[in-house]
Amino acid sequence: MSKQSQAFFAPCPRGLEAVLRAELEQLGAQDATDVPGGVSFAGTFPLCYAVNLNSRIASRVLWRVFHGAYRDEHDIFQAAHDLPWHEWFSARRTIKVKVSAQQCPLKSLDFVTLRIKDAVCDRFREAAGARPDVDTSRPDIRIDAFLDRQNVTLYLDTSGEALFKRGLRPAATEAPLRENLAAGILRLAGWTAEQPLLDPMCGGGTFLMEAALMARNIPPGLGRRFAFEKLYPFDSREWWTLCEAGRARQTPKAPLAIYGSDIDGSALKAARANLEAAGLADAVALKQADVLDVKPPAGEGMLVTNPPYGVRLGEEDHLAAFYPRLGDSLKRNFAGWRAYILTADLRLPKLIGLAASRRTPLFNGALECRLFEFKLVSGSMRKK
Repeated sequence: MSKQSQAFFAPCPRGLEAVLRAELEQLGAQDATDVPGGVSFAGTFPLCYAVNLNSRIASRVLWRVFHGAYRDEHDIFQAAHDLPWHEWFSARRTIKVKVSAQQCPLKSLDFVTLRIKDAVCDRFREAAGARPDVDTSRPDIRIDAFLDRQNVTLYLDTSGEALFKRGLRPAATEAPLRENLAAGILRLAGWTAEQPLLDPMCGGGTFLMEAALMARNIPPGLGRRFAFEKLYPFDSREWWTLCEAGRARQTPKAPLAIYGSDIDGSALKAARANLEAAGLADAVALKQADVLDVKPPAGEGMLVTNPPYGVRLGEEDHLAAFYPRLGDSLKRNFAGWRAYILTADLRLPKLIGLAASRRTPLFNGALECRLFEFKLVSGSMRKK
């Protein structure tokens, strides 16, 4: 079974579908097709392992086990009941069913969720004499269902925890900017390790960490576990070989042209702790500084950042005064650089006073954002 071609779907942050498709094709995916919110592709289980291990942009890797038409909840129950779940995982594993839908005519997705769970458990009882328990917080096996107006698709989640959870940060911290979105932005911007990179409002250091992982060719999934390890098709020897190959591809430790700063000392402390936990403290230069006072570390390079945006009373007025000063600082100090600013504050281009050469809609979770590109040329970019 491990060498037979299977159908998979990799969701990703909206706006990154094209760069994810290119990444999957580079990893060996066949028939990669992007749709809003992800990319479908075909390949063997070893490819599934490789995508989980190496993809910097996918949020998960879902194994498609059924796709077909339905008329009502009973059709969905029957489709789920007919699948050989007991051949894919043990009754000792815990499960969680998640249902999402678009233009679905059925009245209750909660009832659909219950019926799929019942179908799986009934099939286990009939085939194995035991059924899996449900664990909605930390399940061993996640079963995903997607319904549109006419069809239902059932998936087994091969990732477990979302892939943007690299397993590298201290347990108590979570990035406000998701790691796979940061990696995707670096890909969209065309950054390579030869270019100096600066995040002057680095916060917890997500852009810096993702850039360092790329530059050192470290597989982002090397420090974590995956749900496919709990499935019967799992080939531990194949997985060990992939991990060893990933370790062998890493470049030697050395300082990189990656720089971060922040005015907030506690944010900088978090960034340093995150980089140390990932084994990347020697790769990135950090310093405490006001973004308006930061000078470029090289004559040319790429600036990428996710500045704060107003969500509380009074913040919007503060940012309306801050953005023009930021634009002046970039124009004065960073001529010859390209700047990429991700924000949910759509006032930014007007207030910053610079002409954006590109505007890319992106989503950070459910939050709609824009990635603005500014090609900085001294004295020529200020809007009149």
